[in-house]
Amino acid sequence: MIRLRAWCLTPSLLMLGGLFLIPLAIIFSYSVLSRGPYGGVEQPFTWENYARLADPLYLSILLRSVLYSAIATTVCLLMGFPLALFISRSGPRRNLYLSLVALPFWTSFLVRTYAWMFLLRDTGLINTTLQSLGLINEPLPLLYNPFAVMIGLVYGYLPFLILPIYASLERLDKSLLEAAADLGARPLTALMQVILPLSMPGIRAGSVLVFISCLGAYLTPDLLGGGKTIMIGNVVQNQFTAARDWPFGAALSLVLMLFVMLLLMPLLRRKEGGLL
Repeated sequence: MIRLRAWCLTPSLLMLGGLFLIPLAIIFSYSVLSRGPYGGVEQPFTWENYARLADPLYLSILLRSVLYSAIATTVCLLMGFPLALFISRSGPRRNLYLSLVALPFWTSFLVRTYAWMFLLRDTGLINTTLQSLGLINEPLPLLYNPFAVMIGLVYGYLPFLILPIYASLERLDKSLLEAAADLGARPLTALMQVILPLSMPGIRAGSVLVFISCLGAYLTPDLLGGGKTIMIGNVVQNQFTAARDWPFGAALSLVLMLFVMLLLMPLLRRKEGGLL
């Protein structure tokens, strides 16, 4: 059985090695090379690209990216948990509501981001409506600022948190809530002491998905931030395109990946302990 299991796992291991380890090795080799005069990479080997990461400029951008990602994840959790709980208790309309949650995925992420630009700009629907109602005299600065970036992040990655939480709540044994009610627990008490603890696997999984996605986002800050709100994903993208500094972009990518792995290690340890 052990040999059969090894033979069955071989194709998957080869695929992982070809699609993950080999590209990762190429990126690492780029990160220790020097930038060519017209872009690209060339010798000699150097660790200078990693030393540049200690620059306060890049550290401040990384901290800003972590802060924005944490705020977006918190907002998604506050909005997504009640919605996931509602869907899990919606009976025969459950599939309809799940389809509505997944509906944004049927269109391009770029198109959805441009739609928010049309809504938030000075002549967009929101400002036009408020001005027509006489609530404001001048357009509100809703676009090209951190507020717009946060809206784009929450809107874009909210389904990634709703679906895992729903999967946990959908498997929740209803008899536990009935037992809590028989013991005199009010709905809020049952929510905090029964539903919330049992849904923690979905909350943790969804929070990780949203946080990592927000941390590496570059399209949303670029379009909705207008180049004024720069996140670490924008820096990586800029190094491979406009700056044509592939070695530094590769080094930045690897360090960002290592940073995310360090954040995930506590969750992986909890999983090994049977808590996730």
